[in-house]
Amino acid sequence: MGAGVMKSGRGGGSRRRRGRAAAMSEINVTPFVDVMLVLMIIFMVAAPLLTVGVPVKLPETAATAMPTEQEEPLTITLTADGLVMLQKTEIGDEELIPKLKAIAAQRKSDKVFVRADGAVTYERVAQLMGALNAGGFNNIGLVTDPGGPKFGGSN
Repeated sequence: MGAGVMKSGRGGGSRRRRGRAAAMSEINVTPFVDVMLVLMIIFMVAAPLLTVGVPVKLPETAATAMPTEQEEPLTITLTADGLVMLQKTEIGDEELIPKLKAIAAQRKSDKVFVRADGAVTYERVAQLMGALNAGGFNNIGLVTDPGGPKFGGSN
């Protein structure tokens, strides 16, 4: 039950000096793993706090067009009269969220494009974006006309 000393078969014992330890040829990875787990937890907690809300684009910008996708994009339009158009069909405010939920259940992508007339109030656009979120669409893009003024005021 204890550690003993093994003698070699030659009878002379070992040629090592007493008091000198053998070189350790293994790397201890436990501290490395501990540090990596702590960093992983920190990033998992901090990452959701770094996300920003919906990206907003002005009605006329110098932005380039987005790349095309395989699935036809869902488009919601707010006219200057305040009408809501789903693709090319007029839809009432009260039936918008149930219709969006039904569409979201059938689509692969949660991307939707909002086309709002420049005369529509910001409050109305925000209400529509809230309805889109409630309907299951979290990836909202605002459609703009290219060639407009840049943020700094120059063209």
